[in-house]
Amino acid sequence: MSQEGYDHTAVEKRWQEAWDDASVYRTPDEVDDPTYVLGMYPYPSGKLHMGHVRNYTITDAYARYRRMCGDDVLHPMGWDAFGLPAENAAKERDTNPRDWTFDCIDTMRGQMKSMGFGYDWDREITTCTPEYYRWNQWLFRRFHEAGLIERRDAEVNWCPSCETVLADEQVEGDDELCWRCDTPVETRDLDQWFLSITEYADELIDAIDGLEGWPDSVRQMQRNWIGRQHGSEVEFAVEGHGSVTAFTTRIDTIHGATFFALAPDHPISEELAAENEDVRRFVEEEADPEGDEPNGVATGLTATNPATGEEIPVFVADFVLSDVGTGALMAVPGHDERDHAFAEKMGVEIKPVIAPEPDDWDGETVPDAPDVSEAAFTDDGVVIDSGEYSGLASETARERLTEDIESAEATTQYRLRDWGISRQRYWGTPIPVVHCDDCGSVLVPEADLPVELPEFINTTGNPLDAAEEWKQTTCPECGGPATRETDTMDTFVDSSWYFLRYVSPGLDDAPFDLDRANDWMPVDQYVGGIEHAVMHLLYSRFVTKVLADEEGLEHREPFTNLLAQGMVQLEGEKMSKSVGNTVSPQRIVEEYGADTARLFMMQAAQPERDFDWSEEGVRSTHRFLARLTDLVEEHKRQFMFWDKDDTDDRDAPDRDEIDDYVADEIDAAVAIAGGEYDDLTFNVALREAQDLVGTLRSYRGHAEPHPETYERGLDVAVRLLAPVVPHLAEELWATLDRDGFVVEADWPTATVDRETVERRRRLVENTREDVRDIVEVAGIEDPERIDVVVAPDWKFDALEIAIDSDADNLISELMGESHIRERGDDAASYGQDLQANREALQETLSGDEEYDALRAASWLIEREFDAPVRVERAADADDSVVRKAEPGRPAIDIVE
Repeated sequence: MSQEGYDHTAVEKRWQEAWDDASVYRTPDEVDDPTYVLGMYPYPSGKLHMGHVRNYTITDAYARYRRMCGDDVLHPMGWDAFGLPAENAAKERDTNPRDWTFDCIDTMRGQMKSMGFGYDWDREITTCTPEYYRWNQWLFRRFHEAGLIERRDAEVNWCPSCETVLADEQVEGDDELCWRCDTPVETRDLDQWFLSITEYADELIDAIDGLEGWPDSVRQMQRNWIGRQHGSEVEFAVEGHGSVTAFTTRIDTIHGATFFALAPDHPISEELAAENEDVRRFVEEEADPEGDEPNGVATGLTATNPATGEEIPVFVADFVLSDVGTGALMAVPGHDERDHAFAEKMGVEIKPVIAPEPDDWDGETVPDAPDVSEAAFTDDGVVIDSGEYSGLASETARERLTEDIESAEATTQYRLRDWGISRQRYWGTPIPVVHCDDCGSVLVPEADLPVELPEFINTTGNPLDAAEEWKQTTCPECGGPATRETDTMDTFVDSSWYFLRYVSPGLDDAPFDLDRANDWMPVDQYVGGIEHAVMHLLYSRFVTKVLADEEGLEHREPFTNLLAQGMVQLEGEKMSKSVGNTVSPQRIVEEYGADTARLFMMQAAQPERDFDWSEEGVRSTHRFLARLTDLVEEHKRQFMFWDKDDTDDRDAPDRDEIDDYVADEIDAAVAIAGGEYDDLTFNVALREAQDLVGTLRSYRGHAEPHPETYERGLDVAVRLLAPVVPHLAEELWATLDRDGFVVEADWPTATVDRETVERRRRLVENTREDVRDIVEVAGIEDPERIDVVVAPDWKFDALEIAIDSDADNLISELMGESHIRERGDDAASYGQDLQANREALQETLSGDEEYDALRAASWLIEREFDAPVRVERAADADDSVVRKAEPGRPAIDIVE
């Protein structure tokens, strides 16, 4: 086959059909604790995009690798099929969301199969089917029975474009835009159903530290979103308005509070706005909570500091937020940067009451005040100028002041709010409640689930409000007339537990088989976008904890390891259909093949990093696969009549140094690639496989390859690439006359460890680099011979002593060894070098290992410089050359 390419279409079709016929990816229910690998299931928008391809190639490659390592693997796929986009698409096309959604699913499923993703399609789930969403309704009942659901009037986020409520987590950015359509979000007062996620706030945040397999960035995003703050609530008497509660984490600074601030939407601010034009103008026209600097307006009122009795001015300020704390705060400009900036702007006193703790502080002496004229001092320290509390450490002062101030009370506040799940749309799970004039809101009995959606009505607003026949029902409690709840559930309810349904997707009497879930869960490796950090991932953790408490799940976290994959970009920009800078996965598959697309994506960057799509990179990847195919097919032609099983040991060709080098590199590739696959650093693993292919090509071009060594190299290269290029790997596996599927083959093993590999490679590369430097500096154009001399054994011993030693005087310790001491000045000189470079010393191969490694690699130097290479031990070389040799850095002597 030429390097123009191979018939990827025929190859991929052939092996996809073979896998299907053999049910290679099916996970039987009987397996014990399979490795559960899962990519976040997609919304069926119509076609796969490159972000999907990257996500699902990551999980597919890892699942294939674990299968080759001998694991039973659960690797399912499904569809996050409810949602507003399908409803809008149906309206635009005068069809219904169900037909639109299933057409999209059919298209995307076909694309997934064309990419070679190894899913157990028998476990496919689709959340818009009654068979799935009945269990959303069952969960609603269970949460209600557990006291974790409440219906109440609430101020909610409203998207006027989507005509529905949004959870706090679905309002994005400083401009507060809808996460789906980027429309500015408004607020409305509506009756809403809430899941009491705040009941689990402490466990959700405390358990984050245990999620050691999650990225630190995602864990921190969840901490920030939950926003737990330990502090104190304390009352300030505001002139004419009674006591107002403020929350502070720094009550130790209360003696430095020089003004009081209210949020623009605080009740007192709204009352003042009705009376005071300046306040009205600020509240309605000027307040900018997202601005770069704090702004405010004086009210003319004062507040009484409960610690000092002093009257301090009251402002309405836009940096005070009603949904953080209490919407009122004591401002301490000496110890808060934002308060400092505001005080400077408004001409308010800035008073220091905390000083840095001196290094030699005795715990009693009151230190001098810091200079806070230019900037606030925001750290804990020692309290000053605060009466009887002066001289206390900040933490102690906080405890004492909270105890001593009558209105103060220790409290914990959270940014997290209960999860509002009511949505005023059609294409979602109906909330299983009916409203009865006599009985109130009544849950639909479990026996009557699912409450199925009626036929779609193309209308403005909520189509379920227009479904009159469907709405009218009877009350389960009194039998009287009742009206169905017309809100549907937030689609994040669907995805908060879908990973459990894969365990037993056909079960019709429970959402999941509890025993099997306890055996198979949690998910071992989860992969998806970081944009889900505070929605899907947080909700899934919450629901899992509730199911552990209420249903007997034996795990409290759904995902052991999480990888948040980076974006696929085009010319540095995120791919977007609206911008028009997209690349069609289908075109790449048709033109280059699925394996090319998969390999290019996985070799381009570590999976959590963004990378730029490159058409030239794709072509280069395709050429690599063609070269690999050529190697295997040429070997097949060349050795098709050679059967190692029929070859007498006396007739088998002997291995020479070149063969040994290649054999070592085969082991090296295995030793490194496996660990990188374990860590999901596929780009490093693939670099090993591709470098091995390059070594095999050089081997074939430089010498007559040792048949067994060469064939093992091809065998290993194919297996190392198989998780990422599964179709071509199967084709080449068959070409090599191997039995069965490569996807079910054993992962290759090595007789060398990674540390030894890295030392050997470092030795060879350093040696080659030293030869290049000498040739260049000395201007040697045509070397006659290159001698490479290994350091004497005593230097290896000295290096080992230096690495292990913690003695101040290394040279004295070295000279305590007689075989080193007898080397005289040479030992003293080398000892000084070791002493001077102790921090940078690295372990090397032993002297014998170094000699063997250099002999095996000498052909690389011979090929590069077209000169014979002689590798010598120190005992066989000239002393003047030997003196230059060090462990890991042999001496080089070039004969011109």
